Amino acid sequence: MTTRSPPARGGRGPGGCSWRPTGRLLRNSRGWRRLVPARTVRPLPNGASMSSSLARPAAFGVVGATVATFLAASSAPSPLYPAYEQAFGFGPTTLTVVFAVYVLALLAALLVVGRLSDHVGRRPVLAAALALELASLVVFLAASDAGWLVAARVVQGLATGGAIGVLGAYLLDLQPEGTQRGALVNSVAPMAGLAVGGVLAGVLSQYGPAPLRLVYAVLGVAVVVLLVLVRFLPETSATRPGALASMRPEIAVPARARRTFLASTPVFLSTWSLGGLMLSVSGSVLATQLGETNHAVSGVVIALFTGAGATAALLGRDRSSALLARGGLGALVVGVAAFVLALVLSSLALLVVAVVVAGTGFGAAFLGALRSLTSLARPHERSGLMSAVFTVSYLAFSVPALAAGVLTRVVGLHATALGYATVVGVLAATALGADLLVRPPAPADDAVPEDEAVAADGPAETAGSPEQARPCTQTA
Repeated sequence: MTTRSPPARGGRGPGGCSWRPTGRLLRNSRGWRRLVPARTVRPLPNGASMSSSLARPAAFGVVGATVATFLAASSAPSPLYPAYEQAFGFGPTTLTVVFAVYVLALLAALLVVGRLSDHVGRRPVLAAALALELASLVVFLAASDAGWLVAARVVQGLATGGAIGVLGAYLLDLQPEGTQRGALVNSVAPMAGLAVGGVLAGVLSQYGPAPLRLVYAVLGVAVVVLLVLVRFLPETSATRPGALASMRPEIAVPARARRTFLASTPVFLSTWSLGGLMLSVSGSVLATQLGETNHAVSGVVIALFTGAGATAALLGRDRSSALLARGGLGALVVGVAAFVLALVLSSLALLVVAVVVAGTGFGAAFLGALRSLTSLARPHERSGLMSAVFTVSYLAFSVPALAAGVLTRVVGLHATALGYATVVGVLAATALGADLLVRPPAPADDAVPEDEAVAADGPAETAGSPEQARPCTQTA
């Protein structure tokens, strides 16, 4: 029997057929065969486990859906605030407290447990956060006065803050090697969740039974399903010592990412402060300034803002980070200017246009800034980095909104909304100018593991070099 040797690298094969090396050759019972490239898989750190019933693509989808569910639950109360004010008999001061306690609890959880999953694993932290989220929804269902509402938002803030860091890191762990799908979903899923939560709450409260409770029952069912699915997710983070030390509040940005983080901070501040404007006062603006009291319309306006952001991130995923950030900030400035004009003219149609343009800018700018950061963190640094990003983002989301709540009692809602929007516009324009003047260097990706490959059929052994002959075509 004649045994065929592997072809030399490059040149001509049998019959004068030309080919070029593209991968590895393997030998099995049928002789030398070319490889069929497998889906590239990111290797896990030592000690991490892939023992689960969910393959990586399915697990990635579950984690993305979990991000959306947490944010949907967080936005669900927003269209209902006017109804809560009527049902429970409280005013703008109490509403400001309800908003404030949620954000304070979220930030506290982010700072304390934001890096914990880098030490104890992703699944335990995520399961605990989902359990807390379920508890908050139960409190919402039982709420009969403002005190219950405050308690529900505190628990929900703790749950969301505990989940954000681990979910962001989980998506980066599970994304296919050589892609930035984790950064994309980290940008799209929160905005999609906010959109779903706003629409769901608005429609169910306007047209369904139990207007202040039905949305929380629906979300509770979704959280229970996700709690069950967590058991089947792969554990992508090895346990490491230092869990207690990791709970000391601090902003944990890897040294190699600090310059890019600082350059991206103005983008996080301008985008999320606009998000705070939309979610904190949009319902009240519609009701008192534009005469629109339909809760479903309020939910749709929130959904238009966040949905436009998610769509912009999806459509711009192949663009460079710098182009996304700059284009997004430009759209943000235009959208905020249109928002101010809509308030001056009391035009609902112009307000809708402004919300869509501003949301587009939010999604594009946030994705551009986030994507420039995510390649700079090693696996055990991802949870801390994502927590740092969302700590800055939620500070921008909350502090101006809290100030607006105080100012509303002094100068009124109309003047406060105009001033808030103007400040956001100036901040976005400043961020755009700074980006144009001082462009940070493009980050260099860490070393990427070699792509894995599998033989076309049968057991195989590697032949020498990591190259593979492309199928050759006989020429006349």
